[in-house]
Amino acid sequence: MILLISDLHLEEERPDINRAFLHFLETRATKADALYILGDFFEVWIGDDAMSPFQHSIAQALRHLSERGTRLYLMHGNRDFLLGKKFCQAAGCTLLPDPCVIELNGERVLLMHGDSLCTLDIGYMKLRRWLRNPISLFILRNLPLSTRQKLARKLRNESRTQTRMKASEIVDITPNEVPRIMAEHGVRTLIHGHTHRPATHSLQVNGEAGQRIVLGDWDKQGWALQVDRQGFQQSAFELEPLEPS
Repeated sequence: MILLISDLHLEEERPDINRAFLHFLETRATKADALYILGDFFEVWIGDDAMSPFQHSIAQALRHLSERGTRLYLMHGNRDFLLGKKFCQAAGCTLLPDPCVIELNGERVLLMHGDSLCTLDIGYMKLRRWLRNPISLFILRNLPLSTRQKLARKLRNESRTQTRMKASEIVDITPNEVPRIMAEHGVRTLIHGHTHRPATHSLQVNGEAGQRIVLGDWDKQGWALQVDRQGFQQSAFELEPLEPS
């Protein structure tokens, strides 16, 4: 059995999500052969050298799961694209490229975070290309910690503001982009996150039936996609309520 999740946006300010994730690791995930986390695992990540005690605790929880036999795979999202080798080593997980093709139930399946499918958002796509450029990544990783913190807050605030202002079809995936990239990778199933709109969409890829499975985000509830002999089944579960302040 394989589990796939995305868009947890872990941060200290959401103890309800953190508790739910740790419980997920200690229960359901222990029964899985592998767990795939498809991006935006953390709300923000400014570098492995800036790991907080909270982030260290998440890495330790993942490492514990890995040592119990569950293979762990992690993909960058638009919030945590600076996650690097040190975190992966601490967490016992393998960093995957985006996009990435794996085999599930004997079928080639394409995994993505999903932000690269939003091609109508011209401004974001330009920013994404700049941020993911190897030269830009080198510069960002070597900026002083205080500068990275300020830049992360600025990008985070701008992202929230622009998302509210843009039309929904702009911040969602571009429909024509999906069959194109699926055909390019020779798959009939695509799994991604990013849009926070969990669903399974049927489509045609080179005249054949295909499907696009959108993973849910963890906010008011958690989501996980289970892949087993019965196929692909995504389900939601309730989070514990926030403790009163």
